[in-house]
Amino acid sequence: MAKKVVATFGGAKGSSKSKVKCIRMVRSDRSGAYAFNEEMVPTEVAKEFFDKK
Repeated sequence: MAKKVVATFGGAKGSSKSKVKCIRMVRSDRSGAYAFNEEMVPTEVAKEFFDKK
């Protein structure tokens, strides 16, 4: 039987992620179309990312 290869990212299993990808949908004032703002932010400021407009 073949061995199953499992990839691990970020080192130890107990470590938490230091950054998260936040995606927010915003509406353009000029055209009225929707666009997405994406940013990699530290986990501590993720809530602040969604609070700002």
